[in-house]
Amino acid sequence: MSWQPSTEPGAAAPSCPGLDIVIVPRSHDIGGFEVRRALPSARRRMVGPFVFFDQMGPATFQPGRGIDVRPHPHIGLATLTYLFEGEILHRDSVGSVQPIRPGDVNWMTAGRGIVHSERTPGGLRETGGPAFGIQSWIALPKTHEETTPAFIHHGKAQLPIIEDKGVVVRLVVGTLYGARSPVATFSDTVYADVQLAAGATLPFPADQEERAVYLAEGAIEVAGDRFDEPQLLVFRPGDSIAIKAVEGARLMLLGGAAMDGPRHIWWNFVSSSKERIEQAKADWREGRFPGVPGETEFIPLPD
Repeated sequence: MSWQPSTEPGAAAPSCPGLDIVIVPRSHDIGGFEVRRALPSARRRMVGPFVFFDQMGPATFQPGRGIDVRPHPHIGLATLTYLFEGEILHRDSVGSVQPIRPGDVNWMTAGRGIVHSERTPGGLRETGGPAFGIQSWIALPKTHEETTPAFIHHGKAQLPIIEDKGVVVRLVVGTLYGARSPVATFSDTVYADVQLAAGATLPFPADQEERAVYLAEGAIEVAGDRFDEPQLLVFRPGDSIAIKAVEGARLMLLGGAAMDGPRHIWWNFVSSSKERIEQAKADWREGRFPGVPGETEFIPLPD
């Protein structure tokens, strides 16, 4: 892989030598709700095990409206839902029923196959309210792609907080700044929610083989280059960097060890094997995935 800096269309070429790629997320509307996709990109398929990275919102739902993601299947990955604002009710085929609120972690391991839905809870739907957060997919190592499906919830009080001089870091996954998250993973992974006051500076150590910063709100500087929301900054391995907030900023630090080979993505399926994805497509089409208790709807296999 070439480590020459490159950018997505619309992004200025960075001068920071430690910066490899700047990705401007692609935006699309799903019925009045904007989603911005940073990964996968034509220029970068993964960062560590992160194979999919979507920003949901920010949006404000009017009374009677909300998120309705009908039951759909996954294989070969773990989903990680993290909210800044709002609430989502998760249901899945292993019997989990779990609301997620800002600062919590919903970690769902799809493994050999799981089905889930995500909806705005009834009470919040009646009153309306905000929705803002990140949906990411974590590719599983080849040795764990067919693991038993599972779901784990961690409340925000369980996650370490690091604070210093205008910096607040909630460590979602992994080890960083001397702290360790309780969230169990299948490979070396780091993920952190960072809030920076204007003028505050945060070092991002080079401990991880692959690293990126996703800027969800505000503006930052790296080595004199300014970046405004929303952008994904992917860094070269081995270079320590410092992130300075030009104004108040909200960002996610993400990365980990490079995956053990490329991954194929089709719809909601991730696998190291194209044949396994074809099998998953047939299984969903023929109704061989388990159902979600309490749900009767489902998303059909795309044409």
